[in-house]
Amino acid sequence: MGAQKLPAAPVADPWDANAALILTGELRILEPIFQAHGQYISFSGQVVTMCVLEHNVGESELLETPGEGRVLVLDGRGSNRCAIMGGNLAEQACRNGWAGAVVNGCVRDVDDINTFAIGVRALASHPRYPGTDGVPEMHVDVEFAGAVIRDGEWLYADTDGIIVCSKEIYGWLLHPSLHDAPSSSENSFVF
Repeated sequence: MGAQKLPAAPVADPWDANAALILTGELRILEPIFQAHGQYISFSGQVVTMCVLEHNVGESELLETPGEGRVLVLDGRGSNRCAIMGGNLAEQACRNGWAGAVVNGCVRDVDDINTFAIGVRALASHPRYPGTDGVPEMHVDVEFAGAVIRDGEWLYADTDGIIVCSKEIYGWLLHPSLHDAPSSSENSFVF
């Protein structure tokens, strides 16, 4: 269990404070349909999009690259017939510096995922392993949970929800590995 520095502001605050970005569509909110997994309840980073349907082809190769605090937005087209991310991929993402993942589909190995210093949001859990045949679509616009999400945008997630923006709107990212650990005098979440 580690400690995470409190974000500069909860996700609700930049939503409230950026009416102009909301009106232009640059700042969007995802519908509250996700379950939270992993040790980090708050995470953020630049988005990398990937689209798969009931397979996880290409995920391991992507998550083996340096994450640099980015967030994988994995569009499984909302399928609930199998998991498209499991404990091995979450561990790989954590090990390589990814801040988190938002999965429009199911995950498995939830108890394992909950041991990793990463944030994961998914529609549900499912015990079935994904297929191994398919072609992933990389760096494409995806649309789910009432919002369009584009590769390279910024995603912010906490207990209030998930927002995406065309530009970075926080002074620092919520991914704790990119920042100094809080001192005992600072407020912190304990996981």
